[in-house]
Amino acid sequence: MRVIAGEFRSRRLKTLPGQSLRPTPDRLREALFNVLAPRIEGITFLDAYAGSGAVGIEALSRGASHTIFIEKSFAAVKTIRENLAALGIENRATVVHSATIPALSRYDADIYFLDPPYDSPAEYRSALDLLGARTALVLAQHSKRLELAPTYGSLRRTRILAQGDNAISFFEN
Repeated sequence: MRVIAGEFRSRRLKTLPGQSLRPTPDRLREALFNVLAPRIEGITFLDAYAGSGAVGIEALSRGASHTIFIEKSFAAVKTIRENLAALGIENRATVVHSATIPALSRYDADIYFLDPPYDSPAEYRSALDLLGARTALVLAQHSKRLELAPTYGSLRRTRILAQGDNAISFFEN
């Protein structure tokens, strides 16, 4: 896995072996950040269910001032920290070792990226309901086969970006 563009373009990132994580494909990350380009400079980005941290690191590479990574797997948290250290950007990140739903209520961001396990639709509902009262852009990566509701609280879906079996729904209020 590599950083697609920006300050750390083409730098390799560590990932966890096996199928326990489902990394966001390079092409989908590239398409996502091309859409986000006018909104990313100087913002706080939150990468929930962060895995290796590739999405949040891409945000930092493209100009976000700070990224908050939330991940419950100890091995994944270790990998995120190693990736941040290899790039020398530990001071631009907060790494939270926690289940996502309780941690989400403790952190504010301009853009939230959610990538729960595809086989856990209740996680999507809980996270989006919780963020439905916030003024922010919320992005939810999901299987194209999973139908997310068009609204959660004051959030309403404004766009769907699809690539292969993956989709990212954009929610704003």
